[in-house]
Amino acid sequence: MTTARAPHSAVRIDQANARGDAALIAYLPVGFPTVEASVRAGKALADAGVDAIELGFPYSDPGMDGPTIQRATVAALERGTHIEDLFHAVDELTAHGVATMVMTYWNPVEWWGVERFAADLAGVGGSGLITPDLPPEEGAQWEAAADANGLERVYLSAPSSPARRLALIAAHSRGWVYAASSMGVTGARASVGAHVRDVVERTRAAGAERVCVGLGVSTGAQAREIGAYADGVIVGSALVRTLFSEPFERALVELGALADELVGGVKGARR
Repeated sequence: MTTARAPHSAVRIDQANARGDAALIAYLPVGFPTVEASVRAGKALADAGVDAIELGFPYSDPGMDGPTIQRATVAALERGTHIEDLFHAVDELTAHGVATMVMTYWNPVEWWGVERFAADLAGVGGSGLITPDLPPEEGAQWEAAADANGLERVYLSAPSSPARRLALIAAHSRGWVYAASSMGVTGARASVGAHVRDVVERTRAAGAERVCVGLGVSTGAQAREIGAYADGVIVGSALVRTLFSEPFERALVELGALADELVGGVKGARR
């Protein structure tokens, strides 16, 4: 009997928006603090009401990741986290009913084989890929493999992106566009910059059907502020930070409490 799988992340975003909510997308690094612990964390987030999970695959040179995520991914690499572990985690989470994206730098996909990666990700119900270091000008092989396997492909826009580049990003993305709320590395921030609404509006005006904001959201109030104009809010470092607590059962409690705050923040944000 085939296990029912979660719908793709774009479906979950649309469902949240139809309720008057912004979608909440939670980032977790697979393999931290262990592979099975990261799966448990993802299920806890799903049970708390997040709309989609973005599983990050650990990479040895995470150029866009802030210090919290870097620490977690280094620990995951030191424990030997492999691509098979990523597919296992996606399999577990999609079977649990939560839409699950993968965020990865491009080298691991090439190493595994682009067509093979796409087929394996689709085979475990994954929604698609967020590719922070793959520009659309170089994405033809991935786009063909993604289309052949019904996967979303998410490119990043930035505050510095001119209109013509935003149009290119929007045209090549399938599902949604990831709007980076600031330049530089990721990490939780104390406030939301005024430029965030601008990059969302310009990305949408360039043709993006859905625009989700990441890089720095850490509180329910910030999530509500951004959710008033973005289709989805992505939270990473603030959630990952809770997983450093020990023992892990306490980390899960802290993770769930923050998830509850964030879910409350996006609820009704678009009404």
